[in-house]
Amino acid sequence: MTDGLSDVEAELLAREPIFRRPEFGSTRAAYLAQTAEDSWEVGASARVHDREHVVDTLLHRGKVPGDENWEISDVCCRPLADGRTRSPYRLDEDGRLSRRLTLWHRDPDGWKILYHRGTLIQDA
Repeated sequence: MTDGLSDVEAELLAREPIFRRPEFGSTRAAYLAQTAEDSWEVGASARVHDREHVVDTLLHRGKVPGDENWEISDVCCRPLADGRTRSPYRLDEDGRLSRRLTLWHRDPDGWKILYHRGTLIQDA
């Protein structure tokens, strides 16, 4: 354990918030390498987005100014079946608070995102 975190929790926390860690890349190939082929997400708008839409949006948007200052808290990873782990946390994007959950799968190529959800915290 490192600073009270399990090895898996530390590995996954190093990848959150997803697609915002420069060491994992910001190209189409890098985003695809981080996601399972059938990955999907539900955004704060409650809209469902498939992998291609998410990657296209990330490439179009580019870097978000100040994202290096975002703070993660309330991390509580839990292993599930078949190499899957859920990773919920709270994200503070310079005052914009949300609850996030990423479902991860460890395959021979490393961790892959299966599902991601972001829900804004109202009246925080």
